[in-house]
Amino acid sequence: MDAPALSSSRGVSIHVRPSPPLTLRRASSPIKPYSRIKTKPFSICASLSSDSSKKPCPRFSFPNGLFLVLVHDSSSCSFLYGGVAAAAVTLLDYGAGNVRSLRNAIRCLGFDIKDVQKPEDILSANRLVFPGVGAFAAAMEVLEQSGMAEALSTYIESDRPFLGICLGLQLLFESSEENGPVKGLGLIPGVVGRFDSSNGLAVPHIGWNAVQITKDSGILDDIGRHHVYFVHSYRVIPSDANWDWVSSVCNYGDSFISSITRGNVHAVQFHPEKSGDVGLSILRKFLDPSSSSKKLAHGKASQLAKRVIACLDVRANDKGDLVVTKGDQYDVREHSDEHQVRNLGKPVELAGQYYKDGADEISFLNITGFRDFPLGDLPMLQVLRYTSENVFVPLTVGGGIRDFTDGNGRYYSSLEVASEYFRSGADKISIGSDAVFAAEEYLKTGVKTGKSSLEQISRVYGNQAVVVSIDPRRVYIRNPNDVKFKTIKVSSPGPSGEEYAWYQCTINGGREGRPIGAYELAKAVEELGAGEILLNCIDCDGQGQGFDIDLIKLISDAVTIPVIASSGAGAVQHFSDVFQKTSASAALAAGIFHRKEVPISSVKKHLLQEGIEVRM
Repeated sequence: MDAPALSSSRGVSIHVRPSPPLTLRRASSPIKPYSRIKTKPFSICASLSSDSSKKPCPRFSFPNGLFLVLVHDSSSCSFLYGGVAAAAVTLLDYGAGNVRSLRNAIRCLGFDIKDVQKPEDILSANRLVFPGVGAFAAAMEVLEQSGMAEALSTYIESDRPFLGICLGLQLLFESSEENGPVKGLGLIPGVVGRFDSSNGLAVPHIGWNAVQITKDSGILDDIGRHHVYFVHSYRVIPSDANWDWVSSVCNYGDSFISSITRGNVHAVQFHPEKSGDVGLSILRKFLDPSSSSKKLAHGKASQLAKRVIACLDVRANDKGDLVVTKGDQYDVREHSDEHQVRNLGKPVELAGQYYKDGADEISFLNITGFRDFPLGDLPMLQVLRYTSENVFVPLTVGGGIRDFTDGNGRYYSSLEVASEYFRSGADKISIGSDAVFAAEEYLKTGVKTGKSSLEQISRVYGNQAVVVSIDPRRVYIRNPNDVKFKTIKVSSPGPSGEEYAWYQCTINGGREGRPIGAYELAKAVEELGAGEILLNCIDCDGQGQGFDIDLIKLISDAVTIPVIASSGAGAVQHFSDVFQKTSASAALAAGIFHRKEVPISSVKKHLLQEGIEVRM
């Protein structure tokens, strides 16, 4: 007798005729039908009661490890294929930073995840992935207090399949100078030290850089001459003592270890889950060494690339829907009788499209976040969660990250707010108004209290996870001695022939000026722990006449952290101008991408023609 028909949640009626009958259960999430079939498919009869050709393929699992996937073709027929499910990947997530993206990447490749709850889970793992994010000392403290440090060392010394990512590589070495010295696991000779910024090198090392393969490692096959994504302030220098572990190096100021391999043990300094198709290829080779993945196209990467970032200003419109908008000198409402919020698309869809178009990062700015309690903004958190499921480049989110007391009197620290953003899929958070207040207090007292949002978040997650967004307005003056702030001689005189200007910082979306200049703010927030500066300009915003080169040169020459140029892009030439005339590490644009006036691919082709390295 046939087994009873199973009806899925989508109205699909499946009649299975195996012998003996088996009970099917719906798996927690659909997977690609071809990604985990490990044995010769066996035939099972199926019938379909509704057209599902454009919907995800449902997957069904047996208690004994077999699984079935419903596959649709272009006809009215559908078929079931099956095989032996791959063992779950064990993930060591100790609670710091964005691990959601790695989870999504692993699931995208068709693998289930088992979380480490206790040391024994490490020892019983078939494949272990350790994504370290944040500060070295904090991570080691968690590992030692939980008893996982010893289990992790035992697992690796037994040559079991292991992949460490970023801090997951650094912790394998003897010690770190970060807030230290701090002892590491001591499995590989070497000390983790900070990049030397004394010669003008921007630190943290943030962006897409090239790696040089030094030996065959299996998982790095085919990625030479391709860019991968780095974000770190500390690195390990190769030496005679550790050279037999080194599988690739990267050059940034000096040559540092970008990956290690010995037997089944691998670790990378970069983030494969944030390195697009190249990174997914690396993960696939580790998770399933027997897989035959599509060969990557030949790359031309040779050094750190300049980044092109797509920015999505997000807010609720008058109907309450979350939309992407764009301001004209920060005014986001249409100049019409209705005066409605300018609607340029849906955040998740646009982010996905920009990822496909080649954006190096996606930045979400919740432009009304300064008014509201950010953790009450569930739609914005949902945007991050859904975007991170299919977008495998870095995601930054900003708006309203500060200490907050809700209507019930419950106090939330800025660290709690940032942590929720990280858990929802953000790789970096952007602080605006709160950083201005912190900088003003620091310049007034000369004391780092450790209590500002900037200091708290950078201490726990590392300064590479913290961006400070500066919103200055140009103020023309006739004499540079008229103000106490840093002034410049402008390239174009002011409306009354003024030859000098200073840049006044603003808060609350540009609505309120503050008694601090952009130069003074940038220097202060670098001291307080910022890892990157997003430099806007209210005067240039939405004008399409180019970036404010005077401002960007002033700030990028003043600090040793990367600077992102923003506001004013209207043509491909504006991107080459800002990279050729300033030390900016990245350039960000919004409206020209949203309105499809200038495609991201056109910007990158132009930069290549100008001799500027970009990720293609």
